Amino acid sequence: MTSVSVSTMFIPVHDPDAALGFYRDALGLEVRNDVASDGFRWVTVGAAGQDVDIVLFQPHGGRSQTEGDALLTLVTQGTLQAAIFRTDDLDATFERVRASGAEILQEPATQPWGARDCGVRDPSGNMVRIAQA
Repeated sequence: MTSVSVSTMFIPVHDPDAALGFYRDALGLEVRNDVASDGFRWVTVGAAGQDVDIVLFQPHGGRSQTEGDALLTLVTQGTLQAAIFRTDDLDATFERVRASGAEILQEPATQPWGARDCGVRDPSGNMVRIAQA
């Protein structure tokens, strides 16, 4: 049987610079690519040592106005869950994220299913969970 793995995931953001303040500066992901085209920008970030790219993209890039507006509405309403990240020090990571000004949904807590994690929103409104590794 062949092996399948995750190579790329996409997170819609309305402001790439604000997204970098969260994903690069608060979470510590590295910038792998930063591309501007036709008035839009997408930035690829990822965790050091992990071969998974996270593309932070603007909803209107490559879409019709109607599709972009619909996606932007979902993002800014906080309807979309972006990702679940793991860290070896949840408390320190949470404090960096809190200091960045991110909206806190849940402080670090042990969940009924056993995981210890927290919940925040990125600057675009996407829900992000961070779990203790």
